[in-house]
Amino acid sequence: MSQVKLTKKVHDRIVSGLKKYQPIVGKLRERDISEADTVTVIKDMLTEIFGYDKYAELTSEQQIRGTFCDLAIRVDGKIHYLAEVKSAGTKLNDSHLRQAVNYGAHQGIEWVILSNAIEWKVYRIRFAQPIDYEEVYSFDVTSLSTRSADDIGKLGILCRESLSADALGEFHRQAQILNRYVVSEILQSDAVVGTLRREFRRLFPSIKVTDDELRIMLTNDIMKRDTLDGEPPKQARAVIKKAASVLAKKAAT
Repeated sequence: MSQVKLTKKVHDRIVSGLKKYQPIVGKLRERDISEADTVTVIKDMLTEIFGYDKYAELTSEQQIRGTFCDLAIRVDGKIHYLAEVKSAGTKLNDSHLRQAVNYGAHQGIEWVILSNAIEWKVYRIRFAQPIDYEEVYSFDVTSLSTRSADDIGKLGILCRESLSADALGEFHRQAQILNRYVVSEILQSDAVVGTLRREFRRLFPSIKVTDDELRIMLTNDIMKRDTLDGEPPKQARAVIKKAASVLAKKAAT
């Protein structure tokens, strides 16, 4: 998250807002405030931490298919985020997303925020058949540190000033590539396994080892099973295949 570029003004606003709202938010769960009151707190946070205009850019009156969503962030006439808000005492889970995802799917809105003012979860809607969604990142306001660049970045990526640079979209694109599933696939590649074999022979000339033996050791004894099987590894293989195809086309021109 620390790669998000923030001006001093934005950085100072985030730090100041975080210091103000951490003790406030920390007490909300104990007070068991209502969902409507939680919306009010989140609007204040979106204004004082994230830089949105409370009256011009935050609305609870966004109607989609005859129903009003909890909160919409509209800047320059475009809805950038839908927010599904639950009371501060509610533990967030995926079932809370269904309504917000339906909202977003019908209006072509890509990003959804699920929050109880304490926990914030950011999701991206995948406009496929059927409509699906994925969690992009999350944070707990009470556990963030004003001294951590990564923590400030988690807030900065949602700031109004980050909209023009599509900071959230860029973060998501990088997260799709820089993750353990892609690393796992690369570690199993011919190039990496071959390098590993040569290093073994250099360090231990008397030991004979093949690429297949090393690859079996990697997949059976070293890597975690969830990085090898299932949908995320399948997506990682597709990402690598696409990147390799692009390189091959460049090399052919």
